Amino acid sequence: MQYASVVGLVRTLLIILLVYFGIKILARLFMPFFLKFVAKKAEARFGGQFSQYQQQQRNQQKTTKEGEVIIDKIPNTKASNKDVGEYVDFEEID
Repeated sequence: MQYASVVGLVRTLLIILLVYFGIKILARLFMPFFLKFVAKKAEARFGGQFSQYQQQQRNQQKTTKEGEVIIDKIPNTKASNKDVGEYVDFEEID
């Protein structure tokens, strides 16, 4: 059976602190490069989506004639529910 020693405890704490501060220093050094990489990837993805949207708009303009109206979506019209009851107007009493 082994027992914990003070030297082993201090050694473990020093290793944990060195790893923590090492990661902290490396993060400060490499984080700007990582953020630039992520920003470039996001810019490329959004730029691709924007160009696809522009392409779709151009294709729609070519297929429609001047003055023609196109409805993309029919709005949902909800009928009022008659089972709810009637509306009662009220007045505040002072």
